[in-house]
Amino acid sequence: MVNTAKKILVVDDETSMRKNITDLLSPLGYEAIEAGNGEMALQKFNQDKPNVVILDINIPKKDGLAVLKEMKAIANDVPVIIFTAYGTSERAIEAMKLGAFDYLEKPFELDEFILVVERANEYHNLLAEVKTLRSIVNESVNQPRKDNIIGRNIKMQEIFKLIGRIAPSDATVLIQGESGTGKELIADAIQRHSLRADKPYVKINCGAFSKSLLESEIFGHEKGSFTGADSRRKGLFEVADGGTVYLDEINSMPQSLQVRLLRILQNQSFFRVGGVTPITVDVRVIASANKDIEKEMESGNFREDLYYRLSVVRISIPPLRERKDDIDLLIDYFLQKYSAQKKLFISVELRNKLHSYNWPGNIRELENTIHSAIVTAINGVLTINQLPLKSVAPNEEFSFISLIEKGLSFKKVIDIVEKKIIEEALALNDNNQTKTAEYLKMNRRLLYSKMKELSLGSVSSEKFIKQKQ
Repeated sequence: MVNTAKKILVVDDETSMRKNITDLLSPLGYEAIEAGNGEMALQKFNQDKPNVVILDINIPKKDGLAVLKEMKAIANDVPVIIFTAYGTSERAIEAMKLGAFDYLEKPFELDEFILVVERANEYHNLLAEVKTLRSIVNESVNQPRKDNIIGRNIKMQEIFKLIGRIAPSDATVLIQGESGTGKELIADAIQRHSLRADKPYVKINCGAFSKSLLESEIFGHEKGSFTGADSRRKGLFEVADGGTVYLDEINSMPQSLQVRLLRILQNQSFFRVGGVTPITVDVRVIASANKDIEKEMESGNFREDLYYRLSVVRISIPPLRERKDDIDLLIDYFLQKYSAQKKLFISVELRNKLHSYNWPGNIRELENTIHSAIVTAINGVLTINQLPLKSVAPNEEFSFISLIEKGLSFKKVIDIVEKKIIEEALALNDNNQTKTAEYLKMNRRLLYSKMKELSLGSVSSEKFIKQKQ
């Protein structure tokens, strides 16, 4: 999350000058921190982490240029405005070479001073936002390189072959499949094996945002374009320039935004919200849908021209019930994933039950089931009694008190119950988190928080929105 506090460090050996600046900036919302010499300036800089620094070149104990150099070494993204009595002096020029944001000659004009400070603060916020976005991009790019798609099923093998053929191209890809089938893993594999693998990779869940917020997240906005737009913000396509954008739940995108997305695919250019200058980008698009897009087109919910632009390559992922020959592989994978530090054994009876179940929540449901069984395992053995799902567990009534008796804390049992309720609600609402929150009569942000806390499903969009607000 970008820090919107307006802290400013004022460094000047004249007490009256510091007071005048503080009195001038306080009504504008700035919190002024004062320092009367170079050593104190560096101490305050490290301690209070200001957005902007106003630094007089001629200060005692440590020269202003030396202070500037040390500040830029500590935090290069903090703009430093230099005060000098001689705007054309060699020292002022040297200050600019060392990375000063700007310099002002004493005595300064009030309007000019305020304008420079406001520009410096906006510059700091923009740098902070870019840094946040890059960390998100790098997190996606630097995922482990091993292929986490599990499957010996013939349909999955055909998908693997297709990924190998189409990954090096720039063709748009549309991935379709039920919730929990692993659409994001397929998208990750395409990006990982593409010629853009070392370039930005940005993801967004189109079903997790309101229309206005989704538009701003994808296309960015100009300062003042709507209430709360305090600064210019780059959208995902601009951040991903040169790389790849993954649009999850594309079927949830409002039609007005479908038109804008179509223009990007056609022209590789777009306008920020409130902008008049076209932004040109070079981006590959991978999209996924958890509903039948062709049926969505027939019902008028999805544009036919956008569908054909997106589906240059179409990949349909089979549900788990159609690839049960992969269940043993998946069980073993999840056992290793959640119990790498200890040996666990799974009973034959439990394996057979897992094979016979229909898995409406697909691989995500299987993963959560195995994880829950591991948590409640006794002496390292997973049995059918560890399953919290009535549809998978034995017919006799399941008692959560038995989990307490087996040593689980009350909090852990509540987590299991909450996880199951949210999982079933997500399945009923096509994994649309906004609809699920409404269905459960709970705040959408609380749902996101619970999903993150319980490691339930993908929360990458939620991470992105929290960090950007």
